[in-house]
Amino acid sequence: MSDWQDRVDAVWADDTLDPVEVITRIDALAGERSADDAVALFERAGARDSAGLEQEAEPLYRRALELGLDEERRTRATIQLASTIRNLGKTDEALVMLRAEYEREPRAALHDAAAAFYALALVSSGAPERAASIALQALAPHLPRYTRSVTGYAREIAEEPR
Repeated sequence: MSDWQDRVDAVWADDTLDPVEVITRIDALAGERSADDAVALFERAGARDSAGLEQEAEPLYRRALELGLDEERRTRATIQLASTIRNLGKTDEALVMLRAEYEREPRAALHDAAAAFYALALVSSGAPERAASIALQALAPHLPRYTRSVTGYAREIAEEPR
């Protein structure tokens, strides 16, 4: 799979390709694998998602997750699917998925990404204070100073009645 993944990564890294070319090339690479290969489905979904074809991406993400992905791809697919369905107006489902991913493992490599997309979904659902709280809590550990203060204020934002 390493050679195959290297070729997929090369497509993603090629800034000269337009979205249709990315889809075409990713689909060709996915065609080298079985129809139920979760990684190939994930890559096909991502190509469509990045091209703005969320309705085509959604079932591919769902199938890839159903079939099972390694931990990093599972997290990426969850975040990407949740973002996709938020864009399709399925904010409540996106919130459930992103909250679970956000709360799952605070030290995970993609925790801050989950926080960012969770915050976006919260804004879409009409909870901007909660969104700001989540975003600031994700940002706080990266600050050279004031980590404790920002974390405390971020928690207060979410707790204050409006």
